[in-house]
Amino acid sequence: MAEIVGAFAVGHAPTAPGDVARNADRSEFAGLFGGVSSHLEAVDPDVLVVFDTDHFATFFYDNLPTFAVGVSDATSGPGTDVWPGLPSYAHIPVAEQLGRQVHRAGIEHGFDLAVTMEFGVDHSIVVPLHFLNPDMRRPIVPIWINGIAPPLPLAKRCFSLGQMVRDAIADWSDDLRVAIVASGSISGDIGGPRARDHQPSASSDGEWMGEALSYLRHGQVDELLNAATADRMAASGNVSGELLNWIALLGTIGDRKPVFLESQLDAGFAYGAWRLD
Repeated sequence: MAEIVGAFAVGHAPTAPGDVARNADRSEFAGLFGGVSSHLEAVDPDVLVVFDTDHFATFFYDNLPTFAVGVSDATSGPGTDVWPGLPSYAHIPVAEQLGRQVHRAGIEHGFDLAVTMEFGVDHSIVVPLHFLNPDMRRPIVPIWINGIAPPLPLAKRCFSLGQMVRDAIADWSDDLRVAIVASGSISGDIGGPRARDHQPSASSDGEWMGEALSYLRHGQVDELLNAATADRMAASGNVSGELLNWIALLGTIGDRKPVFLESQLDAGFAYGAWRLD
C-alpha cells in the first residue's frame, strides 16, 4: 500500500537557482531550500505529488481548469519561461499510473478534475525540483490549482482536494513512499498595483504573512481555512492565491505541526516541512 511519508512546501522564486549558484551558502535561498530538502531526504520518498499553480505555461484563459492533473510518462521545463540562472530539464519523469489513480479517484469523489497528457512545467515546478529533486530520480504527479485567475476555488474545497488525494494514495495497491510538495507564494503582487517602481513585484503583506504563518506553525487548519477568503488573499496581492497549494497539502496531512517553518517576509515566500515518520 502506498503511504504519505512527508509534506514539503516552498516558494519558487525563479532567481533562486542563479542566486545559489553565484553565492553558495551565502544565499538565503540555500539555507531555506536546504532546510526543507534535509527533511525530504530523511524520509526518502519514491515519488513527489506536487500541488502547483500554472503560470499560463500549460493553461490559459481559453482553457483554464480550476483543478487539473498531469498524466504522462515525462515532461520538461521551464520551456519559454527564461530567467538568468534558471536551469532547464529536458526529461522530468512523471508517475503516470499514480496520476491516473488520482484523476479517477477525483471523479469518483465529485471533483471534476481536468486531465492533460501533454504539458510542460514552468519555474513554479522547476525551481522546487531543482532543490528538492535535483537528479530528477523521483517522478512527480503534478496537480494544478488555479490560484491566480479569479474566480479562485474556495480554501475549504482545496483542503478537500488534498483529502481526496490522500485517500487516492492510500488506495494505491503498490508499495510506494509518497511526499507531498506545495509550491507557491503566501503573499505577492506580480506586476500589479502594489509593484515597486521598476520591479516586477511588491513587498508582501506582512500582516497576512504573519497571520497565515501562525496558523501553519500551530496546526490551526480551521482558522486558516476561514481566514483565507478570496477577498483576503486578493488584498494581499495578485498571486497570493498560491496559498491554496499549501492548503491542499494540509488536506493530505491534517493539523500536524511542521518540523521546519521559515519565511522570507519581504518576498512573501515561506518554506515548511511536515514529517509523518
